[in-house]
Amino acid sequence: MSSEGFASDTSRPSSDEFVWTYRGYRIRPSEFVTAMVHFFRAEIQRANVWRQRLDTTTNWAVVTTAGTLSIAFSQVDSSHAVIILNTLLVTLFLYIESRRYRYYELWSYRIRLMETDFYAAMLVPPFQPSPEWAESLAENLLHPRFPISMWEALGRRLRRNYFWIFLITALVWIAKLWMHPIPAADLNVMIARAALGPLDGHLVIGVGVAYYLLLLILGLLTARLTQATGEVLPRFGQDTRIEPVHEAASDRRAWFVFHTHRRQFLALVITDKAEAVSKAIMNELRRGVTCLHGTGMYTGAERNILMCALTVTEINHLKTVTAREDPSAFVVITAAQEVLGRGFLPLRKEEK
Repeated sequence: MSSEGFASDTSRPSSDEFVWTYRGYRIRPSEFVTAMVHFFRAEIQRANVWRQRLDTTTNWAVVTTAGTLSIAFSQVDSSHAVIILNTLLVTLFLYIESRRYRYYELWSYRIRLMETDFYAAMLVPPFQPSPEWAESLAENLLHPRFPISMWEALGRRLRRNYFWIFLITALVWIAKLWMHPIPAADLNVMIARAALGPLDGHLVIGVGVAYYLLLLILGLLTARLTQATGEVLPRFGQDTRIEPVHEAASDRRAWFVFHTHRRQFLALVITDKAEAVSKAIMNELRRGVTCLHGTGMYTGAERNILMCALTVTEINHLKTVTAREDPSAFVVITAAQEVLGRGFLPLRKEEK
């Protein structure tokens, strides 16, 4: 992939001068920026819609809790079972909101990618996005995946909103057992009031305490998970720095990416037109190609095997290029565990 180049001078580019070359496409500055602006606005709108859905679910939990508390203390003979049912209902709301939060984080991830590596890149020389950023955004569009796990989403929504709702519910449950309809004479009376039909009061209270302990453990164990992109969280370590201007554009790394590297593949192209196919791959995909020599065991004919490492966003382009140059070619694409070297992950990490 190539990002060739935003114009280095301040003169107005001619009609034939292109500032963004990407896999054979040539886009003028106005066309590229206009497309990115519209895309940015669309992603913000979609993120806002899902953010409002998060507030809606929280409102459901607050309203049902308030109604439950009113019912629990409105009648002398009212049972505390309504509080337990409300706790289960609030847990359902927590699950629904966590699932919505993962979708919200998906749209927020794209927004943060554009903010940090497109708009911010306009203010930092050499005034161009990094190729890694473009690949990350393209892969997320072609193969969307949630940036955070369900466990992190549950823990984050629990700590931010639902902790207080569960705390109030627990305190009201205790108050109901101790004070309503009349104050309990001792702890045994309170335990006896906790009974639900055939279930002994000790069992009910034990299950309740265990349930709240599980919620507490969930909140604590997920506190160190920081994959969320829509939150104001520290994203960069102390060793993060802006790449020097004199480095090549292809070496620039995106500022805001997933902790896990994108999916990488190895393509093997068996063709009789190795030179034409390899030139097309190198010119259009900007990927290196290695030619191996082999023999077809069925026909005994000599064959050239082109080996090329690529990312998930480049597979369709490689198949299109190969089919155009040699329709009779045989293509094998397999997932690679890890690809190290120029254009992918660095072979040797920089010493800190």
